[in-house]
Amino acid sequence: MSTAVNNFPLTPLLEFTLAQVIAPQQPLDSFPLLCQLTPSQLTLSSQCLLACSTLEKHSDELVTPTRDSAIELVVFSDISIKQLIEIISQCQLTILAINAINHRNAQISYRFNVQCQNLTTARAQLATLALNNQFEAALLKDAPELSSPGVLVMDMDSTTIAIECIDEIAALAGVGQQVAEVTELAMQGKLDFAQSLHQRVATLAGAPESILATVAENIPLMPGLTELVNTLKTHQWKVAIASGGFTYFADHLKSLLALDAAYANVLEITNEKLTGKVLGQVVDAKIKAQCLTHLQQEYQLPSKQTVAMGDGANDLTMMSAAHLGVAFHAKPIVLKQADTSINHQGLDCLLHWLA
Repeated sequence: MSTAVNNFPLTPLLEFTLAQVIAPQQPLDSFPLLCQLTPSQLTLSSQCLLACSTLEKHSDELVTPTRDSAIELVVFSDISIKQLIEIISQCQLTILAINAINHRNAQISYRFNVQCQNLTTARAQLATLALNNQFEAALLKDAPELSSPGVLVMDMDSTTIAIECIDEIAALAGVGQQVAEVTELAMQGKLDFAQSLHQRVATLAGAPESILATVAENIPLMPGLTELVNTLKTHQWKVAIASGGFTYFADHLKSLLALDAAYANVLEITNEKLTGKVLGQVVDAKIKAQCLTHLQQEYQLPSKQTVAMGDGANDLTMMSAAHLGVAFHAKPIVLKQADTSINHQGLDCLLHWLA
């Protein structure tokens, strides 16, 4: 069945933002809206509401829509048409339609149904473009749905909070620099995580327990964390932390944010002093992934509704176990392997990656 469309020459539109061309408010029953974009022309369904009344049509015609793809390109309303063209060119995408325009956490995102020659290659190209040009964008296949219950498991240090707790503890204990150097190598995947954790914790032997409370009192939440958790819980999602850090801080966040679970390492404390030891099994990459799987099974959630987010190499196994793995302000090794990323915005950007 053919669809009536309008064609617009692209040159006058290049410096416009998406929101200045395609009205952010569209009738809900109008989606998907046929949309095609080439370096010379923008083609839109005649049903599509335009943001600018001065746009001049090049021609009208009937077009037969191409079969839907499972892949979506998600960009924000402030991206320019010129940048969108660059994304399409660099990532070798073909835009077929606009699936939705979402208004969430005071932002507007456009979800384009796209065909993609090679998803892995396209994602790598998009990650580089987004990082270098300071915008957020995602290429998603069968994205989890915000409106259906799901599970999100996040790393803690440098993901839900804006510090590495062990580095802060070490600084107060007078061994900050040597511990920070080991932490960085571990997050880059250059050291075995469990080995590096024991090595770092050992330097804290004899430090007073009170320094833990000092760090917890001043713990900085990552921007967007509260908004993300509250919105997900409104939609019956389960939210948890799986951390290679310590229960002292993970449990603090669980209580503060009413999280469903928190997994982390237990510091041994004797006579109100740290012994320099970790009790029990270390929460490493494998255990983090098991936490995600356990929660999915416990709450009988479909695998498609699982999301994992982190910044370090020890988050990669957990992210691979999830349907959607998100690199957040992450190390290069994580950016390279993640399904998508958030590089500039806060954690609540994730709400726009969900369908």
